Amino acid sequence: MDEAQIYTRVSMHLLTSLTSSALASLLQRCDSPETLLAGGEALWRDLGLDSRVADAAARELRANADRVKSDTELLQELGASVVAFSDPNYPPLLQQIPNPPPVLYICGDNTLLSKAQVAMVGSRQASAAGLRAARRFSSQLVKSGLVVTSGLALGIDSAAHRGALEAGGRSIAVFATGIDRIYPTRHRGLAEELRGAGALVSEFPLGTPPEKCNFPRRNRIVSGLSLGVLVVEAALPSGSLITAKAALDQGREVFALPWSIYHSTGAGCLSLLRDGAKLVESERDIYEELGPTYTLLEDGDYAQTLPASSASLTHLQSRLIQLLGDDVVTADELSLLCDLPINCVVGDLTALELLGRVRRVSGGYARI
Repeated sequence: MDEAQIYTRVSMHLLTSLTSSALASLLQRCDSPETLLAGGEALWRDLGLDSRVADAAARELRANADRVKSDTELLQELGASVVAFSDPNYPPLLQQIPNPPPVLYICGDNTLLSKAQVAMVGSRQASAAGLRAARRFSSQLVKSGLVVTSGLALGIDSAAHRGALEAGGRSIAVFATGIDRIYPTRHRGLAEELRGAGALVSEFPLGTPPEKCNFPRRNRIVSGLSLGVLVVEAALPSGSLITAKAALDQGREVFALPWSIYHSTGAGCLSLLRDGAKLVESERDIYEELGPTYTLLEDGDYAQTLPASSASLTHLQSRLIQLLGDDVVTADELSLLCDLPINCVVGDLTALELLGRVRRVSGGYARI
């Protein structure tokens, strides 16, 4: 990525006076800070900004000039790319979530963010059994061509990353800090391995320290990049359950391992299962739940492998679209109408969601 592109995106991203939506519009409309400053009131008005906000943003652009220059130089040293929401290589699944990040900082292979991913999360104080499970599931998932995504935290996160790397697969670590701030610091070596055999991702500007409020924001990206989230081991309450909730809000699948009621750090998983998460005993349970979506994504790239028109829909997908209308229909009702197991129906509904043909709403599904 060239210096001018990085400079422009960093300049815009540091404008604290703008909302995320205004920033996304700005990045789409302006190819440089100079264009923004030269645009005057007409440009600001087109972006829906009043003169007070426009003046504040213009002052910020000028005041931030030295920081933007140093950040741009550091990002180039890191070999990082800075991807804006309006860029064609912005991860397509992440574009669909509520309040997607307007800018992503990426070290490593940025094409991985548009590959089929399964997120894996869990306790920082994981048991030995939980760590073994995370490594085993991660190893099996990457062997199928999937990418394993997690948050570089202690415990289950790091075991998931390690399992993927040990199996020769790819893994993505999403940061709750700036891309230049490895947290926890003991994972510097792991982060370097992931930079070479995966990717490091953050929505936060360089230098952002680990702050409590940033971790839920990080978690929504972990789930938003992925087709589904596997909660390996989690207590009550826990950050892993925040990720699971984000996944449900985003229309993603949630999977959980069935721990014993006497396993103290498994109570969160049991709670998820009671609330409808998919029980997982082997990696095959994940493949089967993802259904035809997984078979469409064998090469890991849903942006290229998903069918682009109704002509290439399966018979069941076409039937589901016919059955859906303006009224919300549940997956159970669709299963009865099609006389098929619900896991087959949900798998095709997920594929149709990715195609933008149906949407998941409160109580079921509706046609778009």
